[in-house]
Amino acid sequence: MKNRIQLIADRVRGALIVAALVTASLQFGWRNTQAKDNQKTAAVKFQIDEAAVSRDGKLSNSLAPVVKKVAPSVVKVFTTAELNGDGGRFFNPFGPERSEMPRRKMKQHGLGSGVIVSKDGYILTNNHVVEHADEVKVALSEGGEEYTAKVIGTDAKTDIAVLKIEANDLPFVTITDSDKIEVGDVVLALGNPFGLGQTVTTGIVSATGRATLGMEYEDFIQTDAAINPGNSGGALVDAQGRLIGINTAILSQTGGNQGIGFAVPVNLARHVMESFVTYGRVVRGFLGVHIQDVTPALAREFGLKDQGGALVAEISPKSPAEESGLRPGDVVLGFDGKRVKESRLLKLQVSQTAPNQPVNLEIMRDGKRKNIQVTLREMPRNELAARGSEDSNGHRMDPLDGVTVGDVDRDIRQELGLPKEVSGALVTRVKEDSVPFDVGLREGDVILEINRTMVRTANEAVAVSEKSKEKSTLLRIWSRGSTRYLVIDAPHAG
Repeated sequence: MKNRIQLIADRVRGALIVAALVTASLQFGWRNTQAKDNQKTAAVKFQIDEAAVSRDGKLSNSLAPVVKKVAPSVVKVFTTAELNGDGGRFFNPFGPERSEMPRRKMKQHGLGSGVIVSKDGYILTNNHVVEHADEVKVALSEGGEEYTAKVIGTDAKTDIAVLKIEANDLPFVTITDSDKIEVGDVVLALGNPFGLGQTVTTGIVSATGRATLGMEYEDFIQTDAAINPGNSGGALVDAQGRLIGINTAILSQTGGNQGIGFAVPVNLARHVMESFVTYGRVVRGFLGVHIQDVTPALAREFGLKDQGGALVAEISPKSPAEESGLRPGDVVLGFDGKRVKESRLLKLQVSQTAPNQPVNLEIMRDGKRKNIQVTLREMPRNELAARGSEDSNGHRMDPLDGVTVGDVDRDIRQELGLPKEVSGALVTRVKEDSVPFDVGLREGDVILEINRTMVRTANEAVAVSEKSKEKSTLLRIWSRGSTRYLVIDAPHAG
């Protein structure tokens, strides 16, 4: 049987608990769910301790003090999603006519874990724990109090989600610098496996910098601490009880723990959380290059002593990279003082750098080292608002949830036969289980107006959709040679 990378949230149907083990081939909807308000707000007040962990080689007889320190901040996360059950089709036994049973509503329940990171109720968990949920509840480990949680935002590109509960003086975990961990460091994993209740396991850091799930931004911590279904979103802490990662996935042939688990480093999770809380979306830096790893053959051709670095294969027009003088064939060896070991790390480093901030690139060009200063911009967004407003119960009310857009270029215009005078945002993806799909929006359509506001690019469409707090959206679209209007009502509204 082949090894499988599996996400580790539980799905609960009725009274039975079954593991929802999702393979790495799962196609995530690449979306940055937007928070309700895009205006800048106060940052999360973390408790941070970035000192390196003690590495004196001494082992304690008990980790109970560490567990007592961390356990109160690890919570259970319960989700409920309402599904459109398809009753299927059946043959009439009294004749050849084929009948269709009416659709019925079904509810799917999920179970995972989360970590409180601030005393006023901000919680880190996994995107796959809460995505598609209509209701999210959180239960504290101490006292078992339950709260309805608001989803501040979800980011499938890192598998991180941010929740908020309305409570004060909550027990919260101290955060440390996950870049300082080393292979061999003792770690503890806390979570809610199989719905049994809070469970603690221990092991070591087996490896760092793993890229295993096929997500866009990956830098996983690998550990042999036992992680099982239901641990998703739980805490991975060091021997001092400081948060270093959010437990996310396992590599398994059986569906259970086999000693290879993965956690999102807290530095990456923290970037996503702070961005959501401050800006209402994940703000990522943008350089504007297509890069690839340096193979032994490429290292030889470009005069490199080793295979480190990221080879620039293409420069995007009018991008920060082009404006800085970066060229195809350059090999980026360092980014803002940090070594670039491979192309994946450069992408990660750029994404976590604030836009409009100058950084230094150390490059190899024609066998000579050179430094270039570049000012990054914000990563262009190509998705419409996915969590723009909520009803009184905190349920999603996003008319354009599930729609992804892009710009219309010359090739697309020619392929679609789009007249020169027509401009807008190209619909590149519509989720089949979304309201926009149900009313007839399809890939290849071009959005001309949103709520009677003209849009000419994907970014304009995103900006207009984010500002809207209406329960329905009026689209004017160009579709298959003609123009028409669509009204998209928000799901779960009323």
